[in-house]
Amino acid sequence: MRYRDDVGSFRALLSEWAFPAGLVLGVFLGTAPSSMAASVEAKLVSAPNVPPPITRTEPAHVMVNLVIEEKVADLSDGIQYDFWTYNGKVPGPFIRVRQGDTIEVRLDNSKGKHTHTVDLHAVTGPGGGAAALMADPGKTSIGVFKALNAGFFVYHCAANPVPAHISSGLYGVILVEPAGGMPKVDREYYVMQSEFYTEKEIGEAGLQSYSSEKGEAETPEYIVFNGHAQSLVKNPLKADVGETVRLYVGNIGPNKISSFHVIGEIFDAVYREGSVSNPENNIQTTLIPSGSASIVEFKVDVPGAYLLVDHAIFRILRGAAGVLAVGGAEQPDIYSVKQKGSGT
Repeated sequence: MRYRDDVGSFRALLSEWAFPAGLVLGVFLGTAPSSMAASVEAKLVSAPNVPPPITRTEPAHVMVNLVIEEKVADLSDGIQYDFWTYNGKVPGPFIRVRQGDTIEVRLDNSKGKHTHTVDLHAVTGPGGGAAALMADPGKTSIGVFKALNAGFFVYHCAANPVPAHISSGLYGVILVEPAGGMPKVDREYYVMQSEFYTEKEIGEAGLQSYSSEKGEAETPEYIVFNGHAQSLVKNPLKADVGETVRLYVGNIGPNKISSFHVIGEIFDAVYREGSVSNPENNIQTTLIPSGSASIVEFKVDVPGAYLLVDHAIFRILRGAAGVLAVGGAEQPDIYSVKQKGSGT
């Protein structure tokens, strides 16, 4: 079908893409766990935390329980937003499974006022599971999917209108570990960048409501890490000198590309756009497209405060900043101040 190049036609396309409830394509519903695979419940944790590495050596039937909660919460100090959430947090929980696992996702929308679903970029099949998991208010949906590809992926709501559901907070990440697991590191953290399009201008106190007009114009008032403009400033990530830090960084957008950078560090390894094989080395800043995720690793050699930023640098003023606080002994052979002039 051909669409005219106008707004109404694009809206029609979006409406067709947002799968109606009851449409099931390429998935199995209500399937019992395989008798050949152990059944386990996924350990879901909220940002900036990451579930522990998977130690089992065989695939399992993994239960993932997501609950819709629509609530008002803080977007910045003194500023609230009407969030739609998975499991009460923005971003939604970090899901960790193993390549070859069968993933049973249960979406509980029993308390929601709107229809919601989950599109998992880790799922092979139409809509990434969104067709199977569409749940009307008061309902629960179940979809069962095979984790065919190892990688680090985002997930988000794909109910109509899709941009509004993403802009309201319905997104998270899922790591499908390769069969041999991920290389061991000392610290793992979860960072998700996202934009908020509010009717009021940035900094205006009180309850902020979603602006579809600003979303269409791609002019966000806030660009933040982990759902709050000061989330990783007031609660810094932590590490010690000599440790290797792995950051799982998602960018849901919904519009902007992230230029992710840690000021004062060089990434020893970057797994671009979700790949968990063949990392690139010695990268200063990595681009993360909207609707994608990357993994960065680096060893911290010098103590101090390291800023996490989107190096489209004016976005710091809109909330895209965090802190990694590194403790330990000074390392004058690597970094020292011989004489400090006026200024900072």
